[in-house]
Amino acid sequence: MSGHSKWATTKHKKAVIDGRRAKLFAKLIKNIEVAARIGGPDVDGNPTLYDAIQKGRKSSLPNDNIERAIKRGAGLDGGAVDYQTIMYEGYGPNGVALLIECLTDNKNRAAADVRLAVTRNGGTMADPGSVSYQFSRKGVIVVEKNETATEDSVYAVALELGVDDIQDRGEQFVITTEPSAMVEVRTALQAAGIDYESADVEFISSLPVQVDLETAKRVIALIDALEDSDEVQNVYSNFDMSPEVAAALEAE
Repeated sequence: MSGHSKWATTKHKKAVIDGRRAKLFAKLIKNIEVAARIGGPDVDGNPTLYDAIQKGRKSSLPNDNIERAIKRGAGLDGGAVDYQTIMYEGYGPNGVALLIECLTDNKNRAAADVRLAVTRNGGTMADPGSVSYQFSRKGVIVVEKNETATEDSVYAVALELGVDDIQDRGEQFVITTEPSAMVEVRTALQAAGIDYESADVEFISSLPVQVDLETAKRVIALIDALEDSDEVQNVYSNFDMSPEVAAALEAE
């Protein structure tokens, strides 16, 4: 989900807590495989692979799985993966915009999975360009607050590099950058002794929509249904919520 969503900042943690570890691991492994296929297996020379591995480790993906994914992606074990990225567009409850990113080796299966999840959960599919116009690619870095990662320290590093935005999400800081600047920013954070949870290039909407509690529940149910598909890698949306609505969701 979008890096700007208050729900998204706890999403991958919640996925593990909710017993969805296996599906989460499968998506993390795909990320590593594709990064190794495109940029090669050398972690030092492939920042996309570095970030994919970092995200996997932060989500407790075993090292054996990481090593196998690198070898498989780079074709070092005799077989190379061949995933295709496909984007679908749709609307959720109350017209909330959805951008659905699939990473698949079977386009027909992916299309069927996406359509079924959307239509069964109160959404509709949209023609290409219907919602994608409002989304832009951005680098999104998530930093967990701790003794080292304080407001002063994170802002000091990030603002010096001219990032687009820094948001305080309670237990985390969410830093938004241009995609080309993401590696520079996360490297500067590391040099300052500040660890980061994840660094991804995501699609962020320029037209966020505030939703009430009931709409938020329905949109999240739709996104969860999409993310249950092995074909769906990421779901981006323009829905956002007030701190009160976010608190009510967390309390349920």
